[in-house]
Amino acid sequence: MEIKPIRTKKDYEAALKEIGRLFDAAPGTREGDRLEVLATLVEAYEEKHHRISSPNPIEAIRYYMESRGLTRSDMDQYIGIRARVSEVLNRKRVLTMDMIRNLHKGLGIPAEVLIQPYRIEKEAA
Repeated sequence: MEIKPIRTKKDYEAALKEIGRLFDAAPGTREGDRLEVLATLVEAYEEKHHRISSPNPIEAIRYYMESRGLTRSDMDQYIGIRARVSEVLNRKRVLTMDMIRNLHKGLGIPAEVLIQPYRIEKEAA
């Protein structure tokens, strides 16, 4: 396979196939250098065409809670009183900067995730 920019899905698939063939190549060899260049090209193509968006802030909080076995009561220290935790998790109230700081510092949720806008559910009249 000739090394060239990856512009199409066909180019991408061919590069992946070649990477699979070269996967065990030793670093510093001709094959190892080829593998490194192809991996860089594939990474650039994937960044452009298969970008993964950041999770919704509330879904990120729910994920962190579930993965760490945290309850809504555990969230009081980060978000506020129990009613406030419920409002945030039920999308009735937006996260404040203090809540974002607390969640970032206390749970390690990336601030870039928490500051994203998200939809608040309107209460029925």
